Amino acid sequence: MTLNGKDLNKKQEEERLEEQIHQMTEEEKIPESLKPDNIGKLLEKQKSKKIFHWRPAYTIAAAACSVLIIGLAALGGVLQKNNGSAGGQAALTDSTGEKKAESAVSADGVIASAKDYDEVYKYIEAERKHNEESYSMERGTDGGFGSTGAGSTESSESAKSTRGADTDSQAAADRASGTSYSDTNIREEGVGEGDIVKTDGKNLYILNGQRVQIVSIEKKEMKQLATIRLEDDQYAPEIYVQNGKLILIYTRTGYEDGTEGYGGNYREYTVAETYDISTPSKPRSMGKITQSGSFYTMRVSGEYVYLLSSFYADTSAGRKDIDTYIPQVQGKSVDSSDILLPPYRSGSQYTVISTFSLNNLGEKVDSKAVFGSAGLVYVSKDNIYVCEAYYNTEESDVTQTCVRKVAYKNGGLKAIGQTRINGTLNDSFSIDEYKGTLRMVTTVSATGSGGGFPILRFGDIIPGNGADRKDTNSLYILDENLNMLGKIEELAEDEKVYSARFMGDTGYFVTYRQMDPLFSVDLSNPKRPKIIGELKIPGFSEYLHPYGDGFLLGIGMDVDETGTTTQGVKLSMFDILNPKDVEEVQKYILDDCYSTDISNNYKAAFINMDKNLIGFSAYGQTQTYYMFSYDKEKGFQEVFERELNGYSEARGLYSGDTFYIVAGNTVESYDLDTFDKIDDIVL
Repeated sequence: MTLNGKDLNKKQEEERLEEQIHQMTEEEKIPESLKPDNIGKLLEKQKSKKIFHWRPAYTIAAAACSVLIIGLAALGGVLQKNNGSAGGQAALTDSTGEKKAESAVSADGVIASAKDYDEVYKYIEAERKHNEESYSMERGTDGGFGSTGAGSTESSESAKSTRGADTDSQAAADRASGTSYSDTNIREEGVGEGDIVKTDGKNLYILNGQRVQIVSIEKKEMKQLATIRLEDDQYAPEIYVQNGKLILIYTRTGYEDGTEGYGGNYREYTVAETYDISTPSKPRSMGKITQSGSFYTMRVSGEYVYLLSSFYADTSAGRKDIDTYIPQVQGKSVDSSDILLPPYRSGSQYTVISTFSLNNLGEKVDSKAVFGSAGLVYVSKDNIYVCEAYYNTEESDVTQTCVRKVAYKNGGLKAIGQTRINGTLNDSFSIDEYKGTLRMVTTVSATGSGGGFPILRFGDIIPGNGADRKDTNSLYILDENLNMLGKIEELAEDEKVYSARFMGDTGYFVTYRQMDPLFSVDLSNPKRPKIIGELKIPGFSEYLHPYGDGFLLGIGMDVDETGTTTQGVKLSMFDILNPKDVEEVQKYILDDCYSTDISNNYKAAFINMDKNLIGFSAYGQTQTYYMFSYDKEKGFQEVFERELNGYSEARGLYSGDTFYIVAGNTVESYDLDTFDKIDDIVL
């Protein structure tokens, strides 16, 4: 079909609006400051500013902060299972949405596989139709962006979604050689993660831009051994080292022509290339795994690697343009039986999961493509949870999250089930698996409010539909089949979750406004939970970390009473031995510091309770790496401070009795006891 001039202009305008709206929604998923091309510019711009972690003005004006301590003792055994769908509420209807969703709700609980590509394409067509209808409507009549559709929460784990870590993985790791060294601060104990710096006790492996540098640290004087270089069109976010092998993760972009007369476009691929580093001075490529989409995260369990990427389907593609809306693994389209369909009747994004063995490189073991809307991912010891933010004013007047569960074992993947709950997750620490149960804390907003963010139109700030409805927060506990066990709703009105931590039978989460009431919530009777304690403190914690028996470390910001100006980076130590009487027993303020690396990526934290050390870099007029110790009587004590050159993502780690700071292309070594400088090297 040939378009006339009028139709062509209309089509171009629709495409322009689609791209504009797509960019606006993307802003909440990945802060612009975290995108590689802009991070340097942003940091340079921020050098002379005191910056508050931005929230819209009309929501900041009413802000306060709270930490809710959730006692989850023996919930798995005492909570009663409701009949019917999750929470005992009305089940979701189909896309006609005639029935309003109430409280926590569920789909049918089954993750169906696609029968064929035609079935997948029907979801693509429904998404396209929805987009066309939404853009033809006058924006603002129902909150701005149409009444239905799914929104993604995160597309990169390096963004805000990854604050904190589940265990003290920085503790000394005794190896066969007898040398102890630190590992990356991980989310789940026993599940390995990649990072920009790794060590095996003998060498440092440093990812800097498009190069991986291998540096020997066996002697006091460091020595560069080898360099692995990427091509110009390749970008590497992480590396992983295990048993004499280095996995280099990178994305590459390729141009491909379309069919059916559809123009070609650029497509992203995620690559995991494994190198033999048994001879560190001569790394050798051993094989690679490729899959469609931009890199999201990776995990390693035993000898198996689990690679996850986010693939955006082209909703304007023709039926025969399979490569534009079906992801590929190892150059072949994912089989329809491995495409897991969403619980709603449209889709445009995939979370692609593929697995391979470190003992059989270059061969895929298994793959799944979770279709719907790419979202935040949490990986436990046994399961992968894909959590997709969902906004549909016809089905619910509040934001919701679709939770989709895929089990993994020895490289195999198996779809388990899916459900839907009210609210959206702040990050991967707002969800946790424990003794077969899944615990989640969410912020519940009106669907038209866009989660509290305003709609920008013609230079004006216009609150979305439902902006007068205040946010609340909810806690949900699901069983292994994602059926509702227990819940607490309507918590901390007019506040949002900023950080969370689940520790065995107790959970903690911080919500923010202006002042920080530290709430204790008793859940010993799941049918009648009640707040049993409250402590008001200024500021908020963005990162929570267990610190020995009965203590919880918080790292965040100190904020003035108006809730709009930061006083500096704040370290807090909470005594949680008695959940009924939680106290902030010590605090330390880093004046004129406006942010830390930890606020964007939990892997930047160096926390070792055995050595009593807390390390991270913070930003003020310069970037500085700080190291603290903690004493119950004296509180936080600064034991080391080093101003870094320029602005770059920094890591602290140790091997034996030496501590290393890696920032950009510079490595410095220090005595771990005295912090006297030993050596430095520029790569």
